[in-house]
Amino acid sequence: MSLLGADEPGPAEVLQENGTSRFVLTADHAGRAIPRGLADLGVSEAERLRHIAWDIGIAGVTRRLSALLDAPAVLQHYSRLVVDCNRPTGAGSAFPEVSEATVIPGNAGLDEAAKAARIAAIFEPYHAAIAQALEARGPSIYVAMHSFTPVYLGRARPMHVAVLYNRNPRLSQALAELLRAEPGLVVAENEPYAVSDVSDYGVPVHAERRGLDYVEIEIRQDLIQDEGGQAEWAGRLARLLPLAADRLGGT
Repeated sequence: MSLLGADEPGPAEVLQENGTSRFVLTADHAGRAIPRGLADLGVSEAERLRHIAWDIGIAGVTRRLSALLDAPAVLQHYSRLVVDCNRPTGAGSAFPEVSEATVIPGNAGLDEAAKAARIAAIFEPYHAAIAQALEARGPSIYVAMHSFTPVYLGRARPMHVAVLYNRNPRLSQALAELLRAEPGLVVAENEPYAVSDVSDYGVPVHAERRGLDYVEIEIRQDLIQDEGGQAEWAGRLARLLPLAADRLGGT
């Protein structure tokens, strides 16, 4: 039996499916839903509203950016506390028993059957939707959309935005240069996170294995927690991403 009931939404929402842009957007942590069969994972509503459950604000930015660029976008509805869709499924952080300092009782001691049910219901269909979006087009540019908390375990993060990369830094570094030319922005590279085959799934699997140019974007959550900030950042990225891609040459 599927983990998701027939009346529960599927994990993947696809926007601008026939969009003409060269960009394909993804938002692995766009939602914070929990399948009804898992109740609340033993986590309070207040905790489930925090960054531990989702990337606050990134769904709104991604929706707006998709429309502005006429770019296909795939957004994932379920909380990363259920299964983190940007982690290899064998990683411990794919089913976190503790997130930041919050214990997740519903993830304690999960057996392989329970993990497999979450993977089959959420992880696999979401990534199949991304693969389909990429394979239905010519050469694309992969843009992974994320947000980060301004304070983690008591430590402030001063950057406003970051670009992440692994084997291919071309687009990320071009975008970072353009972002640094924007007034007042503090821009980081591979902070507060870095991409690797061990810690990440989207970029290594969907972009690097296909030989695509890509960027993973992290925006600080207090800048996009309301509609005004989401619109501002979507407009900025809609303006700068094509300029960064044009700098690559031959793309």
